[in-house]
Amino acid sequence: MFHICVPNSVNQEIPSPYNSMNNEDTQLSKSLSWLLRHGAIKERLKISPEGYISVQDILQHRLCRKYTLCDIQRVVSTNDKQRFKLRNNPDTKVLEIKAHQGHTISEIDDSGLTPILEAKCKTVVHGTYNKWWPYIKIQGLSCMKRKHIHLAKGTLDDPNIISGIRKDVEIYVFIDLAKALTDGIKFYESENGVVLTAGNKGYLESKYFSKVIQVDTVIMVISEDGSSSTEDAAARSPLL
Repeated sequence: MFHICVPNSVNQEIPSPYNSMNNEDTQLSKSLSWLLRHGAIKERLKISPEGYISVQDILQHRLCRKYTLCDIQRVVSTNDKQRFKLRNNPDTKVLEIKAHQGHTISEIDDSGLTPILEAKCKTVVHGTYNKWWPYIKIQGLSCMKRKHIHLAKGTLDDPNIISGIRKDVEIYVFIDLAKALTDGIKFYESENGVVLTAGNKGYLESKYFSKVIQVDTVIMVISEDGSSSTEDAAARSPLL
C-alpha cells in the first residue's frame, strides 16, 4: 500500500474530497494531466502500456519539482472528475500514477480499460458545443488527437455522473450503443466510469446517434430506418 500523508499540525485542515482545489492544486492537476496524457514521451518519462509513470519520476520533473507526494495524493483524492489513479506496481512495488483517459500517446493501449460487450447502459451520451455541431452532423464524432471519443453514462442532471462530460456543454449527442456494438464498434469503460470508443477509424458516424438535444430542443432524432427528423422539445426529452 502506498504511503498516506498526514498533516504536520493537528490544527491543519485535512482536505475534503468535496472541497474545490486551490490554485496550486489546479496547476498541479494540469501538469499531471499534460504529462500523463500527452507529454510523457516528449519529456522522456518512462510510461507503461497502461499509462502509469513512477511518482518519483513525476516529482523530479521540472513541472512538478516544487510539489510533494502529499500534494499529489491530495490532488488525486480531491479531483472532481477522478482523473487520476495511484497504485503500487504489483511487481516492483514502486508508487505510480496514471490518468484514466484522455491520452494522445500512441504507446498507451486499452489493457487498463473494461470492454463493453452488451448495451447495458440506458444512456450513453457525448457533450459538445453549438459551434461543432455542423461538422459533427456531417462527419460524426471525432477522436481528434486523442485515442478515444469520450462518452458519459448520463447527462449533467444525473448526480451519479462523475466524469465524461463537461459542465458547460450546449449539446447532448445520444448514442445507440446496441446498434454500434452490433456493427462491431468497440467500446470500453474506464475506472472512473467514462465510456470510450475509437469509433471507426477515429470517427463515430451520425448513423449511431439516437437523439441530439440542444439545451431544451431536440435538433435531430434518428429513426429505426436510419432517417433523421426534428422534433418539438415539448414532445420529448429525457432531460425534462
